[in-house]
Parts: sequence; C-alpha cells; structure tokens
Amino acid sequence: MSDKKLAGIWMDSENAIVVKNHDIESAYKFFVCDPVKRDVQHGNSSEKNANNVEQTNTAKFFKDLEHLITNTQELYLTGTGTIQEQFKNHLAETAQFKNLKVTLDTDQKMSDEQFLEKVKSHFGG
Repeated sequence: MSDKKLAGIWMDSENAIVVKNHDIESAYKFFVCDPVKRDVQHGNSSEKNANNVEQTNTAKFFKDLEHLITNTQELYLTGTGTIQEQFKNHLAETAQFKNLKVTLDTDQKMSDEQFLEKVKSHFGG
C-alpha cells in the first residue's frame, strides 16, 4: 500500500465522515475518524443575524475538517449537494492546502463502513 498520506471526506451541510490512512506521524491503514458535525442555529431573529451565524458555523465546520486532514497529500471529497465544492474552494484559498490534490465527487449518504471501503477502492487499496 502507498505511503502517501491519503484522506476521504463524505459531507453534507450538517455532517462529515472522514477516513484517512495517517495520523500526524505516519501513513499505515485507512480508518474512520470521529464524525464531524456542523452546528446548526435555529430561530434567529433577523435574516442578517442568521446568515452571519450560518457563515460562522460553516467556517468552524471547515476548520474542524482541516484539522483532521493536516499533512494529507491527496483528498477524495464527496457528498450530497454543494457543500463539498465550497470546501474544495476553501481549501484552494488556504495556504496550507492550496497544493492538495482534491478529487471531487457526488454520493448519497452511506454508512461509515461503506465510505471506508469506497475510499480504499478510490485510492486502489
């Protein structure tokens, strides 16, 4: 298996499943990280306020994901909707990740185990 540090993220607007084959130190076999959830606010008084909270929550969600993929060399990014495209653009604008090779895809929700297998097969594992 490759000693490249690889990761996969399945995400929608509220959750993400992260699978990677490395920790901070070394690459070995693929494993599922703890799920990442996006905070969702309900019942804001103004649309402007709701929009600001929404942007803050998305930024925090992206930061949490960035933390998990630190040192990743290739990323498989998939999910429902357009949030994964937003995240890909966010990474491209972030100095630490601007040279990260990202493959973008679209997939329906799947179990952690199904996604783990999908990431393995995507990277030829």
